[in-house]
Amino acid sequence: MQDCLTLKKSNCKNCYKCIRHCPVKSIRFSGNQAHIVNDECILCGHCFVVCPQDAKQITDESEKTKVLMQTGEPVIASLAPSFIANYPGVGINAMREALKKLGFADVEETAIGAHIVKTEYERMLREDKNRDVIITSCCHSANLLIQKYFPGALPCLADVLSPMQAHAQHIKRRMPNAKVVFIGPCVAKKDEADHYKGLVDAVLTFEELTNWLSAAGVTLNPELDSDEETRARFFPVAGGILKTMEKDIGGYTYLAIDGVENCIEALKDVESGKIHHAFIEINVCSGGCIGGPVMEKYHKNPVKDYIAVAQYAGPRDFPIEQPDLMRLRKSFSPIDTESKMPSETEICAILRQMGKFRPSQELNCGSCGYNTCREKAIAIYQGKADPSMCLPYLKDKAESFSDTIVKNTPNGLIVLNENLEVQQINAAARKIMNIRSASDVLGEQVVRILDPTQFMNVLKSGMGVYDHREYLAEYKRYVDQTIVHDRESHLLVCIMRDVTSEEREREKKESISTQTVEVADKVIDKQMRIVQEIASLLGETAAETKIALSKLKESITNE
Repeated sequence: MQDCLTLKKSNCKNCYKCIRHCPVKSIRFSGNQAHIVNDECILCGHCFVVCPQDAKQITDESEKTKVLMQTGEPVIASLAPSFIANYPGVGINAMREALKKLGFADVEETAIGAHIVKTEYERMLREDKNRDVIITSCCHSANLLIQKYFPGALPCLADVLSPMQAHAQHIKRRMPNAKVVFIGPCVAKKDEADHYKGLVDAVLTFEELTNWLSAAGVTLNPELDSDEETRARFFPVAGGILKTMEKDIGGYTYLAIDGVENCIEALKDVESGKIHHAFIEINVCSGGCIGGPVMEKYHKNPVKDYIAVAQYAGPRDFPIEQPDLMRLRKSFSPIDTESKMPSETEICAILRQMGKFRPSQELNCGSCGYNTCREKAIAIYQGKADPSMCLPYLKDKAESFSDTIVKNTPNGLIVLNENLEVQQINAAARKIMNIRSASDVLGEQVVRILDPTQFMNVLKSGMGVYDHREYLAEYKRYVDQTIVHDRESHLLVCIMRDVTSEEREREKKESISTQTVEVADKVIDKQMRIVQEIASLLGETAAETKIALSKLKESITNE
């Protein structure tokens, strides 16, 4: 399969919206990025339309078309009949005039091919008596859906070229050297052109054409013109094929199914043998091709578009000679998606990884993109998903982890709203403030348990307070208090570290230190007094000794 849809990795925000809207879940998530599984994709383009980040992009074949024009051979545009809805008020002649300015040799309506195809359907209904159920093969996405997911319905799929292919064949039969470029609202046509070689040389979406016209400065003239009317222009609306056909052939029941969900349910009935003798027009896009993914992507006006198509169509058929029957044949074969299925034991093991231990825990909320938890488990087994895509599981895990931290941290934690009302308080905070139960203070003003001044200052200034030592006199506790304001959640968070023991120890050390200094001062004073007394006594003794010795000296001298 051609890589018609690719991913701009930098744009993927991991929102799972594409997988929620993918009818066959052909998207794989790895490395926080979405990847399209080409072997499973039916190219319905839903992921392209719904992606809020424009992460999905369609392969642009504008340059390929310009290269074809440079070969010198005529390049003919096959314009899908839905153009009248995409370019309101602009008829085929005005489109031809504009596209010739881009370098196209001519422009024809794909409705020519639609007429050829519907005529072949009518022949099948009249002549192929062995056909019980016939499913139209105009929609390539519907064909891929059957080939990949409902191979049992393949015998019912009409082995007929699509209108795009039939028209390309018609052009090349008339102009053997011509190149054909199909222009329409469909992503899948790019793959169809690539898979069935030799008919369509390139495919442009309406969006690509619009961008090319704009870049070239070519303006479309609002002129609703046409050389002829044709019923085949009804093909791009739901039930449009049936509108062009004779429906009184062979007693068949005629059904028109549009929208991929309806197609899937109808194919289940066909595959199970519940439907008989029916001709089923099937179209993956809701409303038909006018609901295609690249009707300028956001062009979604089903009623207005239907009216535009109906008014431009006519009651007659193209006067075209029907080609040989064998030229219109197209074969379909099953396409193996190679999706291995897990056993029940393996599914249960994966569910346990997602925190689903009981059926009641399988919420089937669809937030991961899968309809049920079991579908998600199968996708994990197939390598297309991982357990972290389960948002309830992640939420519970995060909350459990958060609760574990809050409950077991030795620090007190109080959360207030901007009205200073207590929203959360943990056990450590209740212990600091002698609060028996959290319910006693939840929803109450913080002033009931703490001085609100600091909280009010933080709320007013927007600046947090960090490790501010506070004495809670009422509780006879010292705490290091940190208060921050979370503007996004509009909450004030207060973290209190109980430092009462530290403070008491510090006070005790200060008291001992003071007492030691006082004792030292007293000892020094006493010692000084003793020294002074000793000095005084020594002074008196020395004087008396001096007198005695002097008298002794005189006495000896006199002798």
